[in-house]
Amino acid sequence: MGRLILAKRADGKYASTIGGTGLSIPRQVGKTFLVGAIVFALCLVCPNLTVIWTAHRMRTAEETFGKMQKFARRRRIKPHVKRVVLGSGEEAIEFRNGSRILFGARESGFGLGFDEVDVLIFDEAQRLKESTLEDMIPATNQSRQPTSALLLFMGTPPRPTDAGEVFKRMRTEALSGEDDDTGWVELGADDDYVPTPLPAPMTEKDWAQIAKANPSFPEDTPHEAILRMRKKLGSDAFLREGAGVWDADQAGGDGLSYAAWRDLADPDAPLRRDLVLGVDVAEDRSAWIGAAWRRDDGSSQVMLHVTDEFPDGRFPAYRVADEVARLTEKYRTTAISAKSMEADLVRAGAKVSAVTATEFAAACGALADAVTEGQIHHGNQTALNTAVKAARWRSAGVSGERAWKLKDCPEIGPLAATTRALHGLSNRPAYDLLQSVW
Repeated sequence: MGRLILAKRADGKYASTIGGTGLSIPRQVGKTFLVGAIVFALCLVCPNLTVIWTAHRMRTAEETFGKMQKFARRRRIKPHVKRVVLGSGEEAIEFRNGSRILFGARESGFGLGFDEVDVLIFDEAQRLKESTLEDMIPATNQSRQPTSALLLFMGTPPRPTDAGEVFKRMRTEALSGEDDDTGWVELGADDDYVPTPLPAPMTEKDWAQIAKANPSFPEDTPHEAILRMRKKLGSDAFLREGAGVWDADQAGGDGLSYAAWRDLADPDAPLRRDLVLGVDVAEDRSAWIGAAWRRDDGSSQVMLHVTDEFPDGRFPAYRVADEVARLTEKYRTTAISAKSMEADLVRAGAKVSAVTATEFAAACGALADAVTEGQIHHGNQTALNTAVKAARWRSAGVSGERAWKLKDCPEIGPLAATTRALHGLSNRPAYDLLQSVW
């Protein structure tokens, strides 16, 4: 894990300096010790290094600071330590070579106003908010180290009540296999692991899963500690805290139940020619074309359009208009797009109808309802599954309307495209009327 965190590219920069490294690890495994050892080593060999170590709560920050004071008193480290600064909210360890480690709690506003930060550590990352990133990430912009800045996000799988959108998105992007500037380490039991329910004793299978999730077991974390968590935390919390397993509905965003979505996969559903298309161009200029059609059982089927040239369905934005025009002509159908895309699609000769923000919010709600009711199926395509995992709601009106959050979430594009396609399918009579006009 240390080699991954400190890995460098050929130019000498940290391999994960852009996206950071995420560590999803159960409780009491030793992640604080590992990261602390790395940070102290860097402070000793890199003069004038500035490290910011933040936790969500003051209690966690103070506990971490206490552990790091023990590091500072070690025989071979102590001669290099200039002083240890005590005081609530101002804890720090300063080194004789100008390096320093500053500790604080995000809930108290710690982290604002710093600059030239070289190492930024987000402890309790499962509770990290987008607004905190906006406040703190710019502090690393002026890092003076030749390796560039080092960012670490460490925590346990989020609870349903945690505002863990940053940690969830980071995991989703890393597991997509398409993000080459982010590191991700996840220690946990198998996703389908179901602990033996109380009051029955734990079986050999249970202990094997704990050993897989927690490398400190049983030498440093004894059997009794595991049994204590199992007894006191409840089954769901024990899976997260003791076994490192992500809830299916917490593995991405808060928009859709991925567990329900996963069960609705049907990649072999026959394509129907009476389909409707949906189009989305994300902020990163990746473009997606979704298709929706009615199945024989009355439910809906959605899939991403793929080609030999773009087998994952991700089109460059400059190619999508011509492809949509070709498809609308081939299937004698309509493409549903955002208003901002309408002009480009029309110029390319596509049959298109734009949805308003209000209509898109209604479409998002309709797709969510269809998933809940089991009235929609999908092609089990990686990009679309990743989008579902990352889906998050945003407010879209004064009367409680919600829609998918698209801003700063380019991975949502496949879901936005299929949402529009499903909306077009549900309103097919109106669009058929438009076609007759054309």
